[in-house]
Amino acid sequence: MHKNPMKGATLLLIGSFIWGTTFVAQSMGTNHLDAFSFNCIRNFIGVFALIPVLLWQVCTKKEGVNSVQNDVYCNTSPASALKSVFTKDLLLGGILCGTALCLASNFQQMGIETSTVGKSAFITTLYIVLVPLLGLFFKKKLPLQIWCGVILAMIGLYLLCMKNETFVLEIGDIYLLLCAFFFTIQITAVDYFAPKVNCIALSMVQFFVTAVLSGVCMLFHALPTWEDILGAAIPLLYAGILSSGVAYTFQIIGQKHLAPTVASLIMSLESVFATLTGWVILKEVLSTKEFIGCGLVFAAVILSQLPECKKESY
Repeated sequence: MHKNPMKGATLLLIGSFIWGTTFVAQSMGTNHLDAFSFNCIRNFIGVFALIPVLLWQVCTKKEGVNSVQNDVYCNTSPASALKSVFTKDLLLGGILCGTALCLASNFQQMGIETSTVGKSAFITTLYIVLVPLLGLFFKKKLPLQIWCGVILAMIGLYLLCMKNETFVLEIGDIYLLLCAFFFTIQITAVDYFAPKVNCIALSMVQFFVTAVLSGVCMLFHALPTWEDILGAAIPLLYAGILSSGVAYTFQIIGQKHLAPTVASLIMSLESVFATLTGWVILKEVLSTKEFIGCGLVFAAVILSQLPECKKESY
């Protein structure tokens, strides 16, 4: 498969921006719904948002996975082409990615409830360290340049997220560490399956699995009322259509063109965009420390995109 690093970086950058602005929607949503209910509904919205996209892709013969599948699509009916999308690799990948995403997102919400916002953002983004460490476990090469970018990003995220807090682990932080671990699994699974399957369909199956698993937990936790759902309608639509439907799909497509460690560095800009959104829209005051943190994370992403990095496999 021919890779286009610029396309991948651009899609992940847009996705990170959407995720950064979604923090407000998630915060508003928790005023009406618990974590399981919110994640169940938003992911079902993500599934329904992608159905017309997949149908359009199939009906117009725009598959976009690889040339072999594209030739198959051009010589079959839309119904047969749609059926050929849902391969064993797609279903397996969707189940693995969806399960990891479900665990990560729900552990994150549980951690946020008992931890501070700054610490939550910092611990969640530890996946930028865990992704290359997991790569070493599978004997994936990682250049010194990328390691420097990872370290630089971690310093920047600490300055940005921790502010004047003291880093002391509590029970909520354990949930957030589990969240970072499962995001690492999700990123690694996407890296493996994205080149093999239809990205839109993989995203749909991922959301469906996440929604169903969250729904099962919701049944044993607390059922939301229609008033609660309507009260969180705008946050649910924003998180479901943009964060789930658009941003996570961009992640899958973007990771086809980038190594997972580089992709995770770009996705860590989510915290930067969240901070800058609060500065621009909510008129929040940023300290010099936070500006330096933003600058270091941007520098780490730029470092990861230098030509020397693109020669490595991970």
